[in-house]
Amino acid sequence: MSDLEPTVPVATVHGQVRGLRKAGVSVFKGLRYGADTGGAGRFRPPQPVSPWSGVQDAFDFGPQSPQMRSPLADKGPMSEDCLRLNIFTPAADAAARPVMVWFHGGGFEAGSGSQRVYDGTRLALRGDVVVVSLNHRLNVFGHCYLGERLGESYAQAGNVGYLDLIAALRWVRDNIAAFGGDPANVTIFGQSGGGRKVSLCYAGEDARGLFQRGIVQSGSHLRVQAPEEATRLTDALLAALDLSPGDAARLLEVPTDALSVAQLKVMRETRSRFSPVLDGLAFKDHPFLPQAPAISNHLPMMVGTTRTELSNQLGYEPGAFELDMAELRKRLVRHVGEADVEAAIAEFLTSNPAASPSELYFLITSARGYILDQTLMAEQRVKAGAAPTYVYQLTWRSPAEDGRRISQHTLDLPFMFDNVAAAPHLTGPQSDDTRALAQAMSETWIAFARAGDPNNAAIPAWRPYDLTARPMMLFDVPPRLADDPFASERAFMSRFPTQQMGKTLHRQ
Repeated sequence: MSDLEPTVPVATVHGQVRGLRKAGVSVFKGLRYGADTGGAGRFRPPQPVSPWSGVQDAFDFGPQSPQMRSPLADKGPMSEDCLRLNIFTPAADAAARPVMVWFHGGGFEAGSGSQRVYDGTRLALRGDVVVVSLNHRLNVFGHCYLGERLGESYAQAGNVGYLDLIAALRWVRDNIAAFGGDPANVTIFGQSGGGRKVSLCYAGEDARGLFQRGIVQSGSHLRVQAPEEATRLTDALLAALDLSPGDAARLLEVPTDALSVAQLKVMRETRSRFSPVLDGLAFKDHPFLPQAPAISNHLPMMVGTTRTELSNQLGYEPGAFELDMAELRKRLVRHVGEADVEAAIAEFLTSNPAASPSELYFLITSARGYILDQTLMAEQRVKAGAAPTYVYQLTWRSPAEDGRRISQHTLDLPFMFDNVAAAPHLTGPQSDDTRALAQAMSETWIAFARAGDPNNAAIPAWRPYDLTARPMMLFDVPPRLADDPFASERAFMSRFPTQQMGKTLHRQ
């Protein structure tokens, strides 16, 4: 702590705080943006922070939402008192810098805003921007739909995790100017589950006016759970706790740890997750199907994926990196259906003739899931006449793990945050390539946050997406813009619906 100096106090609307300053950045950790959600606050919309007197120290990250311990969580405490945010700013002055609000990944069930790779120090310094990260309610604590079991008083319970994001954005609107940020120039961005949260903010009435643009990284969220599906999940949770539907009120008293264990059991047994709900309140329509939300058509967007997203998740399947063609055919059935397995292999072998069976597995499944969803989102915005949508793909092949994961899910994080040193397990050792890619991606994210246009000196000229040329920025070394670079793969996958539609394999 000897090289860290406390900042001068900064006044928020609730009271004064001070953070720590080091190497040209002031960092404020664990700031409350909402009251404790435990006790009477469980399953309820977030409530305001109570004012305080004196100066509170913001030196340490706050608790993260209750969840099972995993690499997605940090090592810190878990608590229902988790509505906390962190600020990285060049100075708490009146400079009115662009604000970048980060939503962490982990689906809607896990994760924390205080992961090392999310540290906003380098991004804040590089771009002269204010970076905000946050924690909010997850899994059953954020998305347990109780409208059919506890009535109007808990009608919003299925979306309180989303409403936490709204509360954080309102806190930013009301307070960020004191930390050197411009409340009228806010970009929301997130990867994986964080990208899904950005997607939802484009569709939710509650988010209107709280941000000016967004970046959806490997997480295009097109549909939310129907109330009947969410109710079945709630009833499964009750059964896991030996409770009947008529006993739903007892969920308010179940200890935090027991509730976490029960929801994990339900997820494993049902292969479903507690996630946002079409409750008629926060969401009256699905976010991007059957059309893009008109409410956000005036907002620009960046949206993209990595080339082989699922080499991350499916890479943990036994034998995933040693497939032969027979095993590839067997594993593809659940992703594209038996009737399309041979056609999928032939199509992707044509466009990737040097790919091994394992690489084909990751290419096909990633195109079927993440990349198809990203394409549908971009197409819907173009069809709606929305503000410019810029589409990208990270195609750089990482040397980590002898290159076997290629361009995996989360590979974008160390580059756009300019935190390569924090993630050698993703990027391999620092090199000319990693430095070049960190510059290209972080400068692009900063440029988009500054003015809603990603163009900058580190990349070629980037045109918005359209349905004819379909331009896509390929982040490699060097980056390049290409028109519909994977056209045949895209055309093949257009026969399928999003997997967010359920189990149907072909478009209806």
